[in-house]
Amino acid sequence: MAITLYDFELSGNCYKLRLLMSILGVRYDIIPVDFYPGRQHKSDWFLKLNPLGQLPVLVDDGLVLRDSGAILAYLARKYDPSGLWFPTEPVQLAEVLQWHAFADDITATASAARLALGMFYDFDLPKVQAGAHRLFRLMDEHLWFGEREGRAWLCAAPHPTTADIACFPYVMLSEEGNISRMDYPAIRRWSDRVRRIPGFTVMSGIFPAGRAAAE
Repeated sequence: MAITLYDFELSGNCYKLRLLMSILGVRYDIIPVDFYPGRQHKSDWFLKLNPLGQLPVLVDDGLVLRDSGAILAYLARKYDPSGLWFPTEPVQLAEVLQWHAFADDITATASAARLALGMFYDFDLPKVQAGAHRLFRLMDEHLWFGEREGRAWLCAAPHPTTADIACFPYVMLSEEGNISRMDYPAIRRWSDRVRRIPGFTVMSGIFPAGRAAAE
């Protein structure tokens, strides 16, 4: 039975799932949901699927799942035979989950700024922009020190995990919220590495890596 993703093309949270499924070679069907301007995620038919009225929603063999972080974990555990994308060793697992939570904070700031400017949502724009910059500074510092220790990814494992997938989209879309990444060179190098993962796929506003490696 096919996986079905209830999807909005311009949603970074939906893109996280499309990205991981592309990397893992998982086949799925899409049911488009008109988040903006149609607000179908608040319609009666969608609220029966997800009473929270939020995207994404994934249905797999009758199982209905919401929350992008939870769905990333589910997809990785079920469809990644290597077990690398979502490790279950306690320390590694805790590390991945910490970054899933960090990704939620990025959504609450960088994504909120993007929604305010592009879809006219009523957010305190300076506040969410400042919040995003605070998170990006922390993330850039973490990545910078990690590079000095030979670590290429957000977690200590020598390979990408769902932590990287969870944080990637709204970092890359931050310019749409007038949040520049120019002061975060380690983030830019990391984002280039993510874009070079085999199976990487794009969305509007997120492009493939160039020929030359990032600085």
